[in-house]
Amino acid sequence: MTRAARILLVDDESAIQRSVTPLLGSRGYEVRAASTAAQALSEFDAWAPDLVVLDLGLPDMEGGEVCRRIRAKSEAPIIVLSARGAERDKVEALDRGADDYITKPFGPEELLARIRTALRRGFKPDEPETGQVEAGDLLIDFDRRRVVRAGEELRLTPKEFDLLALLTRNAGRVLTHRVILKAIWGPNAVNQPEHLWVLVRQLRKRIEPDPSHPRYVQSEPWVGYRFGS
Repeated sequence: MTRAARILLVDDESAIQRSVTPLLGSRGYEVRAASTAAQALSEFDAWAPDLVVLDLGLPDMEGGEVCRRIRAKSEAPIIVLSARGAERDKVEALDRGADDYITKPFGPEELLARIRTALRRGFKPDEPETGQVEAGDLLIDFDRRRVVRAGEELRLTPKEFDLLALLTRNAGRVLTHRVILKAIWGPNAVNQPEHLWVLVRQLRKRIEPDPSHPRYVQSEPWVGYRFGS
């Protein structure tokens, strides 16, 4: 029998612990809560959770540093849950290894959906995908590098397919501009976001039923992109 997924909730607000802990427990997750960075890191080492929900404003250490320390030793998904909604805070958390970022106040169903997505897939920047994936009316064939929408094959350039494959492998996760640029063009391109903007615009024209309201290549303003279905 498969054990329940373990979730470590790191937040010093008692109200968050009182609301989120029973919410996650009611959905079958095992939950432990920590109020400080020191407690969180100790619990992580002792318990090996499958996912971490992490606040940035901890009393003894910045949550971004906690994220960095966890990511240095584990690929467990990290969802940042914070009242800080500034672009800089989001980018820093994601660059330090977070998988997603939810701004307080938040809806419980949104949090649960982000957790389900993060648990399904970890970040795979380089691991080649094989087989086929269906998302909405798209069929993505990784072996043959083909994309079919509603029965019609789409003609994508190699870079367009590489971007779609990267986003699809990490469906639901926000990938920052720097992460995508490095994965598609290499480390020398991380400060050239205009390449990515052009490529995203081209890809949306190919695969989106309505490029002005993208369904698949979704923007996280000033931060990056995520794949939605």
